[in-house]
Amino acid sequence: MITFLKAEEQHQHKNGGGWVANTATVADGVYVGPDAQVSGKSQVSGDAQVFENARVFENARVLGDARVFGDAQVFGDALVFENARVLGDARVFGDAWVFGDARVFGNARVFGHARVSGDARVSGDARVFENAQVSK
Repeated sequence: MITFLKAEEQHQHKNGGGWVANTATVADGVYVGPDAQVSGKSQVSGDAQVFENARVFENARVLGDARVFGDAQVFGDALVFENARVLGDARVFGDAWVFGDARVFGNARVFGHARVSGDARVSGDARVFENAQVSK
């Protein structure tokens, strides 16, 4: 669930103008697009980008050269890192990891303790969950 914050609880990120909760940690070099939001105790660092209508919230982390965009959401204790991409209406949540050059897109869901890595592609209405590992 996305929680909307009061103005005094958030600020616009200097690189892109997107909204960042005062409780979240976003490095200066990160790009947060004007319609994107980073909230909760989430962390975004490295050369990561969060843009379009994307949301990163709760305790999620987006690191390295990762990109989260479109209407994608990364939340819970999820981790998206290295050169991974989460886009479209995709959701990555729980303790799931997406990393390497992996792509999660469409209406795909990656959750639980699932791991998607390498050059793997998870798309459409796919669900990857529990302790599943998808790699290519």
